[in-house]
Amino acid sequence: MTKRLHGFDIDAWELRWRGLDLNALPRTESIFALSNGHIGLRGGLEEGEPVGTPGTYLNGFYEKRDFPYAEPGYGYPQHGQSLVNVTDGKIIRLFVEDEPVDVRYGHTGEHERVLDFRSGTLRRDTVWTSPTGRRVRIRTERLVSFTERALVAIRYEVEALDDDLDLVIQSDLLANEPIDSQGGDPRIAAVLDRPLIADFAVARNYSALLAHHTAASGLRMAAGMDHELEAAKRPRCDVHAEEDLARLTIAVDVARGDRICLTKYVGYGWSSQRSVPALRAQVDAALAAGMETGWDRLLERQRAYLDTFWSNADIEIDGDPEMQQAVRFALFHVLQAGARGETRAIPAKGLTGPGYDGHSFWDTEIFVLPVLTHTMPVAARDALRWRHSTLELAKRRAHELRQAGAMFPWRSINGEEGSGYWPAGTAAVHVSADIAHATVQYLAATGDTEFETECGAELLVETARMWASLGHFNGDGLFRIDGVTGPDEYSALADNNVYTNVMARQNLWEAAEICRRRTDLAERLNVDEAEVADWCASADAMAMPFNEALGVHEQSEGFTRHARWDFDATPADHYPLLLHYPYFDLYRRQVVKQADLTLAMYLCPNGFSAEQKERNIDYYEQLTVRDSSLSACAQSVLAAEVGHHERAYDYFVEAGLTDLHDLHDNVTSGLHIASLAGTWLSCVAGFGGMRVCGGEVRFRPRLPPALRRLSFRILWRESRVEVEITGESTRYRLLSGAQVELWHHDEAFTLGTDPVVLKVPPRESRKAPKLPAGREPYRRDA
Repeated sequence: MTKRLHGFDIDAWELRWRGLDLNALPRTESIFALSNGHIGLRGGLEEGEPVGTPGTYLNGFYEKRDFPYAEPGYGYPQHGQSLVNVTDGKIIRLFVEDEPVDVRYGHTGEHERVLDFRSGTLRRDTVWTSPTGRRVRIRTERLVSFTERALVAIRYEVEALDDDLDLVIQSDLLANEPIDSQGGDPRIAAVLDRPLIADFAVARNYSALLAHHTAASGLRMAAGMDHELEAAKRPRCDVHAEEDLARLTIAVDVARGDRICLTKYVGYGWSSQRSVPALRAQVDAALAAGMETGWDRLLERQRAYLDTFWSNADIEIDGDPEMQQAVRFALFHVLQAGARGETRAIPAKGLTGPGYDGHSFWDTEIFVLPVLTHTMPVAARDALRWRHSTLELAKRRAHELRQAGAMFPWRSINGEEGSGYWPAGTAAVHVSADIAHATVQYLAATGDTEFETECGAELLVETARMWASLGHFNGDGLFRIDGVTGPDEYSALADNNVYTNVMARQNLWEAAEICRRRTDLAERLNVDEAEVADWCASADAMAMPFNEALGVHEQSEGFTRHARWDFDATPADHYPLLLHYPYFDLYRRQVVKQADLTLAMYLCPNGFSAEQKERNIDYYEQLTVRDSSLSACAQSVLAAEVGHHERAYDYFVEAGLTDLHDLHDNVTSGLHIASLAGTWLSCVAGFGGMRVCGGEVRFRPRLPPALRRLSFRILWRESRVEVEITGESTRYRLLSGAQVELWHHDEAFTLGTDPVVLKVPPRESRKAPKLPAGREPYRRDA
């Protein structure tokens, strides 16, 4: 292992931080967060202080807040939603001879924390000397269970190193923790003042439970704790509960060299409908199951769950140890974001922090679901089922905006539009096509006819109806979609954004295909041949702005006629531009916040010729400033396709280290789950060249110069396939399941029990275009 300046040891299967750096604590709380998609714990110290941002989250548990419009208008959302920091059950305070353990005082001689990607736990080892010279070793390990969805477990062990000691341990449930505002950055969350209202509190023996509700959203939650204690001497214990605090206090004498070990089990439950007694019963059941299972078996089950995940998802990299670690860190957090969310969304920050108020965006469908579809399809299906569960809200929103079909929200927790800024919220209608795209990709990869029947066809039909309603035919016979915002949020309310149009076209075609193939579903959804014909006519005539003089697609109509942004005159510390310049200026310039047309060429590869892709990339690379973490991975994929191999790798590195190196200076509010998922996209879709089109999976692998070997695994239908790329060849191996039909570059082949090794056609690297001044990809050696 080697040490890096950013604080972490380089290791293939874990992330280790040695030493104490209080300034780094806020960002490591996000990096060391644990979650199962239902419960999320930020990686704060067990003692509760010092702390950057306290955080314990339940997926989908939110409070409403009104939007303070200066000038309200018809169709403006009236309120938003904010993720609530719920009752904190991870606090375990320690007193050594009446002195509280607090690493800001005394002396911390040893301190390390380890996030283990194989065990799914966060471990800690600290040697602390009190101001009066008493020395203890504290070892902890915590997990959020993948197998017991409502359960958290923490092992807290204290050893008296030099003297016999009187120790007191306080294990808490704490609601309404104070949280400081983090400034005016629009990417961070609104701070809610005491959002939880007490309903019930009870304590007995080693256990306690608190129940609360929210005032505006009307959601109820309960948190409970129970404990197991191992000590050489009999301790004195007391437990009590009040409105916002339940506490078990343990006083015990520990001889020199002896240990006391406390195992804490915490259960959570919430609902919009069930009563407090019902939630109490749920939490009691979770705790009883956890106590019965015990710490050791919970660890075994956690490890077994992750063994299965890694057997499907692992990516191996030879030639860059730091990126090997970064890829596994990324995959681990993507798993944590989506594993057990089940009937809930996957937020942009997962459950690692309060950023973006805990909202889900199009990030889920375009960046996260491809990973889950090919590594853990049950989680992808559940995320799409959540979208389907909000379909009536999307249809109501479309009706409110005088459109047919379903118009899904730009950002949301509960399915209602949560954006109060129209140009970058409601106008970003491409989210509906993104959901349709993810649906088609999931169905192609899994052949899940049950999901197609129950959810998939309806998602495609209702989004297609929206596009048919939103667009119109002009005098030239083209089908136009005007006044929308594409992925590039520095261009708003534009006409015929190519990304939106090409995704809408695909949506219309796919809806028509499924209705012709499944006439039973078409009849159930009241789709007739005339409507299908209208969808196809609209798709076939879709406007695709193209500048003949430049030989490139216009990102949106008239975009290439705008004045170019003066990149040379823009100071390096004025990025991201949205924090330093008015949208009034940004919207009128050729400057691209994040991959837009570039992303369209990846998601709809058959809509562009190879020459068009090359020319488009050469043009738009000069305008794209990557002020969003969503951009680098998409640019990596297309750079690999058009032959900018070294730049493709640079973008891959940037995506993979966005959080570990805090490249956007906002990791304190949570991780960038889409960028983490983007490391998979860079490897699999970029260097592996994987595309799913027409129900087929195709690969165009080519290894970047920085690597000696790259291997990845995907699930396709009932089979598990490994792709191993070296310098001149690629080996395809069927790890399990039935034989599959694949494509390698332009050659079809059948993969059965015997591996297939195929040559990689040679291709020279193309010279990459100049980038905006000061916006070169992140360089580790800088």
